[in-house]
Amino acid sequence: MPRVMRQGGPLKEPVAPRLQSRLEPAELWRDALEDDAVVKRVAYTGTSFAGVHAEAFEAEGCRFEGIRFTGAVLRQSQISDSALATCDFAELKAHDVSLIRCTVSGSRITGSSWKSSTFRDVRFEGGKADHALFRECKLYGVTFEGVPMRGADFQRSEMHNVRFTNCDLTGAQFAHLVPGSVRFESCTLTDVGGAASLRGVVVRGPGAMELAMSLAREAGIVFE
Repeated sequence: MPRVMRQGGPLKEPVAPRLQSRLEPAELWRDALEDDAVVKRVAYTGTSFAGVHAEAFEAEGCRFEGIRFTGAVLRQSQISDSALATCDFAELKAHDVSLIRCTVSGSRITGSSWKSSTFRDVRFEGGKADHALFRECKLYGVTFEGVPMRGADFQRSEMHNVRFTNCDLTGAQFAHLVPGSVRFESCTLTDVGGAASLRGVVVRGPGAMELAMSLAREAGIVFE
């Protein structure tokens, strides 16, 4: 059984986005996803940004619903106080991107890459994130709830005040993770990599035994 230590007391919920109830519809001639664009308080609906390349894009107080980011490349950009629902981020290549006070619900994040990005006060609900890459990221005040994340990669990331609830993390990678106040509740933790780096996390539910088996495997222990 992995050692369980409480780090910093109970976890806090992510701060909700400061989002107005009524937003002006986005106009692509004015609100395009492009280099150095700054977009505030608009609602994107059913728009495709598939394959778009953008650097230093900034969105604040926006709603993205049913948006395709498939295969897009996003660098050194920031989305804050925004809600992203039923979006498709499959194969997105994001580098050094910040999500701050955002909700991401019912969205497909499968195969996306978020290397060296920062997530602060972000709630992920539903959708799917198998094989998503969060390597070398910083996650502060982040919740993943009901998200299948088989094979997700969190290697060399920092996690502070992070909760996974009802998530399938089979085969997920955590090597060289820097954890602080991390909790797994009712998660599947079969065959995770870098289990030793999860020292001090809180595990509740059947995932505790699965994590113990991963620790034993890494230690070279064979059960017969």
